[in-house]
Order: sequence, then structure tokens, then C-alpha cells
Amino acid sequence: MGYTDQRFDVNLSILFTELPLLERPAAAAAAGFTAVELWWPWIDAPTPAQEELDALKQALEDAGTQLVGLNFYAGQLPGPDRGAVSVPGEESDRFRANIEVAAEFAASVGCRALNALYGNRVEGVDPAVQDELALENLVIAARAADRVGAILLIETLNKPESPLYPLVSAPSAIEVVDKVNEATGLGNAKFLLDLYHLAMNDEDLSEVIEKYAAKTGHVQIADKPGRGAPGTGELPLEDLLDQLRKAGYQGFVGLEYKAADATASFGWLPAEARAAQ
Repeated sequence: MGYTDQRFDVNLSILFTELPLLERPAAAAAAGFTAVELWWPWIDAPTPAQEELDALKQALEDAGTQLVGLNFYAGQLPGPDRGAVSVPGEESDRFRANIEVAAEFAASVGCRALNALYGNRVEGVDPAVQDELALENLVIAARAADRVGAILLIETLNKPESPLYPLVSAPSAIEVVDKVNEATGLGNAKFLLDLYHLAMNDEDLSEVIEKYAAKTGHVQIADKPGRGAPGTGELPLEDLLDQLRKAGYQGFVGLEYKAADATASFGWLPAEARAAQ
């Protein structure tokens, strides 16, 4: 049990960022990983040129890495933004323009999970108006994901680091998951369970796993405090992942932590356990 029976992937938007985007899949492969995930890589371009999409696809293929998770366009991330789904005006328009592009790219590389970050509350806008817009956009995204055989992920962030983001508890994200599934009838909206964010919200992680493992489509980890690699903080990540496995979760666990030297940071995970089974 423990780390050696999990399916890990490396988030290339937070690790290996000292390298150009197209060199990161090969760096992950050199460290022994065969699965990767990404935030939307083109923060200023919800609809990048086809050549850019093709180049990323080629880089993933050349490295022998499988993309297992991709964010839809989410604004300036990393940066002040936390998604575009619920942000009226230009950001919502950019999200909608990105939906088919992201879904088609995911299909082209066999990626089966698309994450839609909800977006911050906007001063002067009624939260109910933002939530209505979010549901509209998420329904469109869920249908697009379904067409390419993918799930739609809804993520909880943490209040200390994302004070304007409304989904800062597991139940708040689950509520959105349920509303999207009710609206589409597809059942492909799932919870993105990020143990770091939930811990930063002081949630009972074991209870969250027990309650919501069945609705979980993807898991991400980092230790707390500091958002570093497992073992740099206080979270019993090995035990929590065991609990997830026992609760029936068999999906990927994304390594979404910060490290000055990504390759050196993987010492907690035996080399033979890095390739996704």
C-alpha cells in the first residue's frame, strides 16, 4: 500500500517551470513519469494557433507521456485569476471560446479529464448572477467534455490563498457538481479533490474522502504548510491516499506542489513507482 500502488502524474504548470513548456514532458519522462497534467498553458490565448497545439501534442508524444488532466482557460493562472466560468463579460466569453478548443485538444491526445475553475467573486456583481452564469457555462463544458469521452472537474481552492473564490469547501464544490449533473443528465461532472487546498481550509480530510470518494474524478496533492513535496510538511498523505484507494478511487493523483528542483523533489517516491500503471 502507500505511495507505491498509486497512479501519479506530474503537473507541468507548477513543476519544471524553469524549462520552456515544450521541454517539460521530456523532463518528467526523464524523472521516470509517464503521466502529466497541465493548467491551460496559454494564459492570454483561449484559442491559440493550431501550430501551438500541434507542437504541444508532439512534445507529449515524443516524451512518451500521457496527458491525463487539462484545465480549460482560467485567466491569469498563476496570477490574480482563479478561473473564468463565473466572471461576466469578456472572461466568460473567453471561456466559451476555449471550450471546444480544449475539448478537441484533449481528444487529440487522449486526455479524459478537463478542469473548469469557477472564478472569483466580482465586486458589484450579484453572486447569484455569477452562479447562474457559471452553471450555464459548466453545462456547455460538460457536454463538450462528454462528446470527447471526458469528465468535467470542479475544484475546491483554499480561502487563505484565494479569498475571492467561492468554492472553498468540499460541500460547496459538490453542490456545483450535483447541479451540473442534474442539468445535463450526463453524470460526467466530478469533484477535483485537492488534499492541500482542503487541508488549508481546515477540513476533516478523512471525512471528505469517506463522503465524496465516489464523486471524485481526480486527486491532487501537496504538503502543508508550504505546498511542498510530500514529507516537507505535516499532512499524512500516504495514509490519505490509502484511504482514497480503499474508498474505491482508482484515478490519477496529480503532483501539484512547489519545488525549486523538481527532479530532486521526487525522492519520496521510489523510481519504480513513478510510471503510471
